[in-house]
Amino acid sequence: MTTPTIAGTRLAQNYSPLPVTLVSGEGSWVTDDEGRRYLDLLAGYSALNFGHRHPALVAAAHAQLDRLTLTSRAFDHALLEPFARALAGLVGPLLVGDPLVLPMNTGAEAVETAIKAARKWGYEKRGVPADRATIVVAHGNFHGRTTTIVSFSDDPDARDGFGPFTPGFRAVPFGDAAALRAAIDETTVAVLLEPIQGEHGVVVPPDDYLPAVRAACDEAGVLLVADEIQSGLGRTGHTLACEAWGVRPDLVTLGKALGGGILPVSAVVGRSDVLGVLTPGTHGSTFGGNPLACAVALAVIDLLTPGDLQAAARVRGEQLGAGLAGLVENGVLSGVRRAGLWAGLDVRHGSGRAACEALLAHGVLAKDTHGRTLRLAPPLTITSDELAEALARTTAALTRV
Repeated sequence: MTTPTIAGTRLAQNYSPLPVTLVSGEGSWVTDDEGRRYLDLLAGYSALNFGHRHPALVAAAHAQLDRLTLTSRAFDHALLEPFARALAGLVGPLLVGDPLVLPMNTGAEAVETAIKAARKWGYEKRGVPADRATIVVAHGNFHGRTTTIVSFSDDPDARDGFGPFTPGFRAVPFGDAAALRAAIDETTVAVLLEPIQGEHGVVVPPDDYLPAVRAACDEAGVLLVADEIQSGLGRTGHTLACEAWGVRPDLVTLGKALGGGILPVSAVVGRSDVLGVLTPGTHGSTFGGNPLACAVALAVIDLLTPGDLQAAARVRGEQLGAGLAGLVENGVLSGVRRAGLWAGLDVRHGSGRAACEALLAHGVLAKDTHGRTLRLAPPLTITSDELAEALARTTAALTRV
């Protein structure tokens, strides 16, 4: 019996990519199978914060490939504790309490880990009755695509057809601190939020929102879990986006850029009394914290430790914002939201998909979301000249849509 195919391919059709096949990349540039070059303004949804094939990251991966790639967590290896110490050193001062690090692979795994830890902490430390724990989340969220995570999504594409859903989540409007406070009760163990909602179109909350959320969590004695998988590690001009509002989460989930665009690496970092409830046998991952992942992640942390890339994201972000403001003024865009080197663009005419196809024709890679919105997330290493070229091409493409 032959395997059925769809449109001539044996690949499951859970994506609808733009019509381009990429074969190589370096820095902010990629090349397709016909030799055409493009400026990559998506950067793997922030997984490529350091551009394609950053020399330090490639060197770290090559060196480790010649030594040891996987032990499983049945055995220790020489890079696991250095990785944990380095990551705790980078983000620990931005969090509440004395941090531990729990390594995983994908961003969704990190979020699932944080959910499990928060629930177990709630039962053991907060005294929530068994199987009654609730977590407050925000409408418009995107935390991944596992069954539990889509249970509290309100995106029909992500959710419809995948029930029955996991209970224990209460969704409130993003940016509404009063609604969030009202949703917390004696069963609540955590509030789980993206500081900035990336998938929803780089939605930035009011300046008083996250401080009010932190205060509500403190008053109720519940955890604040910040999902910084897209917003973290330099994207907004800060190591963590929460820094912009002076807010320290109890737990933070990291991923995407932590693997340097080379392999999946994620982690939960946060309070030792929370992650400490996960004991041997209660949680794990065969590939989590593997030697190759740790080698690359250590090189990523080395790149971020001086703060130069975060500063560059702020400077280049201002340049990006100035260029996009002109497209709002001339009526091409109906709105722009930006945080550092990260922007959501609302096109006035046509669809977001059509706009991305127009950008592709002008040698720019971007991705649409939710109808007429585009997301831009150039590598933090993009130069001023490259960004100026990208803006010129973007202007030319969008004014013709």
